[in-house]
Amino acid sequence: MSDESNMAESGKAHHSEKLKSQFDHRLSRIEGQIKAVRRMIGDDVYCDEVLNQVTSVMSALNGIRLLLLKKHINSCVKEQLSAGQTEVVDELMKTIGRMTKQ
Repeated sequence: MSDESNMAESGKAHHSEKLKSQFDHRLSRIEGQIKAVRRMIGDDVYCDEVLNQVTSVMSALNGIRLLLLKKHINSCVKEQLSAGQTEVVDELMKTIGRMTKQ
């Protein structure tokens, strides 16, 4: 079994420390936004303002999701295809299908 097979089966990603730091920073900001939404609801802030904040959170999460997808395609998927593991395409299509359900 190749290293790529082991990587796919073990479910391990291989993100650089720089990328992990970027994700951590973005997620910390999102965490702060979510806490703000909770506070806003508790403080009876006007619904439109809360909805705008929720939309901002969703947009930030979508940005992370798209960046992860891009990195996944350019690393994991590419490596598995190079190793002849074409089943990764089916896995990717299922993931994209879940991502696009609203």
